[in-house]
Amino acid sequence: MSTVLVTGASGFLGGALVRRLVRDGEHEVSILVRRTSDLTDLGDDVDRVRLIYGDLTDQASLTAAAEGVDLVFHSAARVDERGTREQFWQENVRATERLLEAARRGGASRFVFISSPSALMDYHGGDQLDVDESIPYPRRYLNLYSETKAAAERAVLAANSVGFRTCALRPRAIWGAGDRSGPIVRLLGKTATGRLPDISFGRTVYASLCHVDNIVEACVKAAASDAVGGKAYFVADAEKTDVWGFLATVATDLGYRPPTRTPNPKVIDAVVRVVETLWRVPAVATRWSPPLSRYAVALMTRSATYDTSAAARDFGYAPVVDRDSGLSTFLAWLETQGGAVELTRNLR
Repeated sequence: MSTVLVTGASGFLGGALVRRLVRDGEHEVSILVRRTSDLTDLGDDVDRVRLIYGDLTDQASLTAAAEGVDLVFHSAARVDERGTREQFWQENVRATERLLEAARRGGASRFVFISSPSALMDYHGGDQLDVDESIPYPRRYLNLYSETKAAAERAVLAANSVGFRTCALRPRAIWGAGDRSGPIVRLLGKTATGRLPDISFGRTVYASLCHVDNIVEACVKAAASDAVGGKAYFVADAEKTDVWGFLATVATDLGYRPPTRTPNPKVIDAVVRVVETLWRVPAVATRWSPPLSRYAVALMTRSATYDTSAAARDFGYAPVVDRDSGLSTFLAWLETQGGAVELTRNLR
């Protein structure tokens, strides 16, 4: 039985991965958490894992967490746009570098990093249709999250060596039952309160989303493969999703009115410029996520679909949940949470 360390276990993906590993029964699972971490979503599985209290920014706790571990799944990250440049670099890049070093010294032989397609989105870029892993890193990044995820991914891939196999997985917009703060939930919350404008500007925008069970399946399969060393992989649902059509369908099913307000693109651009300026002030950046950003606009106006054939080839990835069944389960779960408005009420 191998020993596994998971970071980000209090989050949506990390929690789902821990539950899968525990129930597979093939691993002894440790999780690195803060003493303030909410582990409610782990349910009874929390009693079947080893809790290691610490922080990704603390080398001593990383060393203790990685000691004697065979495999590391690194899911923790600063994800939203709230935070300063220093915070993003400390938590996304330097923490990853520290964990890589701790894992090597602790005897780990495999390291699976959860990256993001956002690391491949250029500030001045456009649609990315059915792109594969040959697409280069941007010349200019959209935001601090994109920049630091790309830097962390490069560090992970560069760390690959004989006896220490590393890889990066790139799911976009992870969704499904249990998602309390992801992009789909946030969009539904804004739709329900009438705060989301239709910024499709008449275009059909396609995206490769990724159900949480599909990326968990990819994590498990990639960790067991000998062909993944030093490589990054796109991971996505089988379906290509019409973003605004999907949002309208889900909103209607929930009894919300789909977005219809269509602002002037020039006004949107002007607002983004003002927000970008304000969010350079640390006192603002550390307290709130920007109400609108160039990154958010890009996610909702640029098509982004991914070729997952490399993942299929190197570790046998195939989606285990289709969109319709995943959506049915998600909507049923959302109802138990009081709906999207209640779920997102306290998100910053």
